[in-house]
Amino acid sequence: MSGNEVLVSGGVAQRVPPTERPLSRIGRQPIPIPDGVQVEVSYGGIIVTGPRGTVTQKYHPEVNVKVEDGAVVVERLTARKFHHSLHGLTRSLIANAIIGVTDGYSRTLELMGVGYRVQQNGDGITLSVGYSHTVAVFPEDGLTMQVEGNNRVHISGADKQKVGQLAAKVRKVRPPNRYKEKGIRYQGEVLRLKPGKAAARRSG
Repeated sequence: MSGNEVLVSGGVAQRVPPTERPLSRIGRQPIPIPDGVQVEVSYGGIIVTGPRGTVTQKYHPEVNVKVEDGAVVVERLTARKFHHSLHGLTRSLIANAIIGVTDGYSRTLELMGVGYRVQQNGDGITLSVGYSHTVAVFPEDGLTMQVEGNNRVHISGADKQKVGQLAAKVRKVRPPNRYKEKGIRYQGEVLRLKPGKAAARRSG
């Protein structure tokens, strides 16, 4: 029953108050700290150290983060919508940091096109993707780039956001062309290829 419905009781119409929506329970879940992982909480930030490196994750100061009973607990100050949204977001970011220092994150990109290739260049890579020059891309500290064959590159690291940013940077060098099936795409990325104008006229 919504707040716009009217309940008639004893011949008197009364408006029923809107039912309160259940709050998300993501933020309420404690984040277990695995063996070999250290968590240091400071004002507005948390430092997570594990086998795969160290990740510093900032969070909004209006959210309380503490470590108790071998887990990270996130608490919101009030039930306001603003604090409610921060609650689940902060919990997810910290959980991602703990997963990153234990298991790590990775993205794989594939090169499509005749003559397109990638080569290892020290810690970085060199791309030949149809330009008159090659394009070199190097990772930040804490990230690794590994070439497989001549048309695939693996990006890995402990920080999920940095891994995604570097992968997006490589893809931006030559985004997939939906007409010619050329470019750099994420592994598993589904491209809806489009026919050219001439092909469209022939099919019509």
